[in-house]
Amino acid sequence: MTYNNGQTMTLRAPNGQRVRVRFEVNAKARRLILRLDERRREAVAVAPSRRQIKDAAAFAAERADWISMRLQHLPEPVRFEEGAMIQYRGAPLQLTSEGEGRIAKIWPEDENSPRLLSVPGDPETMDLRVQRFLKKQARADLTRAVKRHTATLGVGHKSISVKDTRSRWGSCTHDGQLSFSWRLIMAPPEVLDYVAAHECAHILEMNHSPKFWAQVAKCCPDWKHHRFWLRTHGASLQAAGE
Repeated sequence: MTYNNGQTMTLRAPNGQRVRVRFEVNAKARRLILRLDERRREAVAVAPSRRQIKDAAAFAAERADWISMRLQHLPEPVRFEEGAMIQYRGAPLQLTSEGEGRIAKIWPEDENSPRLLSVPGDPETMDLRVQRFLKKQARADLTRAVKRHTATLGVGHKSISVKDTRSRWGSCTHDGQLSFSWRLIMAPPEVLDYVAAHECAHILEMNHSPKFWAQVAKCCPDWKHHRFWLRTHGASLQAAGE
């Protein structure tokens, strides 16, 4: 069988469950890699070159049981729709299309009820308007965090972008372009702050050496705790808004 970059295949795990695997070629990969795409609920088999995609397929097939187990433990998707409960800066927020005007805003209903995110308009397009609101807030929070951390480290950055990334919470290029997942706005503020510190530290150290983590610690002394939170709860953030 011929396998191509971007192609998917379906495997049957020993427990009988069918799991989907997508192939990717990444020249920077030093070995075969198997990871989960939590948003698409499928595995991704990464090969260093096209000629190794077949090896990646065999690698995934040998681990079909592991893939099945991990997929079964993913949180259920939470759609951005009327009445849905989401996380916002680490606290619960309920979505509603009720409200006046056309601007999304947060307001308390009463002391005994969860806060509401009011996104007036057509319920059919609520998901897009909720995402637009969350992206705007994420950009604002991340911009403030980056400004603070670059000042601490004595470095500059070229730009900040907010995207819907699947495999990384943030990234940094050699010329200081920073990119972040807008889903960080759903995490506690200190977790978002840690990711910002992490990427700012990469401006000085494009690696994960002890020198790099020392730079992170200058901005975020409790970074290990926040990294653990993200590893533990990150799948829940990825499951929101599908």
